[in-house]
Amino acid sequence: MFRDECELFLQAGKGGDGLVSFRRAKYVPKGGPDGGDGGDGGDVVFVASDKIRSLLGVARRPHYRAKNGVPGGSKNCAGRRGDDLVVRVPIGTQVFDKERGNLLRDLTQDNERVVLAQGGRGGRGNTTFATAVRQTPRHAEPGRAGEARAVRLELKLIAEVGLLGLPNAGKSTFLSAVSRATPKIADYPFTTLEPQVAIAQVGEYDTLVLADLPGLIEGAAGGAGLGHRFLRHVERCQVLLHLVDVSDGAGEEPRKALQILEHELEEYSKTLARRPRIVVATKVEDERSRERVAELAAALERPVLAISSVTGEGVSELLERARLLVREANSDPRV
Repeated sequence: MFRDECELFLQAGKGGDGLVSFRRAKYVPKGGPDGGDGGDGGDVVFVASDKIRSLLGVARRPHYRAKNGVPGGSKNCAGRRGDDLVVRVPIGTQVFDKERGNLLRDLTQDNERVVLAQGGRGGRGNTTFATAVRQTPRHAEPGRAGEARAVRLELKLIAEVGLLGLPNAGKSTFLSAVSRATPKIADYPFTTLEPQVAIAQVGEYDTLVLADLPGLIEGAAGGAGLGHRFLRHVERCQVLLHLVDVSDGAGEEPRKALQILEHELEEYSKTLARRPRIVVATKVEDERSRERVAELAAALERPVLAISSVTGEGVSELLERARLLVREANSDPRV
């Protein structure tokens, strides 16, 4: 199961209390203070991991609490620091402060770490307060409370190429044809209910990271259907593939289907709507579908790449074109 958002409560560890203690030794007649400092509380640390694909495991535990520091001991022994609580999340996780709504950290690299709740400082023992004037201090500091924070997590998948299309446009079939991914494929709408990420080999030495997103429908940017929930995953993609079904079984006329896609992107994000894209005609397996490709290209006044994920026609050309656009996008700071 896939999950891309959740809310958590984080509690860092409390610092250990300092100790009030006096030395008692046979050959030290006047003794003196020997209370040690308390240990600091543990932090709550988030670490991005490429081994995790969803927030599902993190969301199962809504409260995270780090260990408290150990109180100070006699003989000037400091208490042990509380253990940090390390929470591993998928790469692409954005952490927001739940109350203020501001972005605290965007974890985009493997093993990237951020301390989201800092442990409290340990209290000082009475040895610390000894002076020439006050040689027998009888007080120590309590440990300080650790930070507490409510956070909201959102996952935006890290992919170079995003696949967009109406339901049954052929996205899942294309993904399974160019990678080892095994998305659900069927002849009814909304077979893809969660984003799928896969790596496609391009040529002999290069690869592309592809994301197959659930089918959009008209009104998705305003909350209709499944697509609006997953549109944010497209934001990190440098290149978009607009897949349009041109077969006899298409639910929408190709030009209309493309207009719906472009409208929903424009409504969701102006920046996203300007992202480099390739218009891809799918299921091109007979003469009539080829005629529709030519009609669509003439109406758009731009090239349309025709592919068949079943026969493999046009697939390599599409991947090469996508790779070129991704490399151009990576070198362009505006993208």
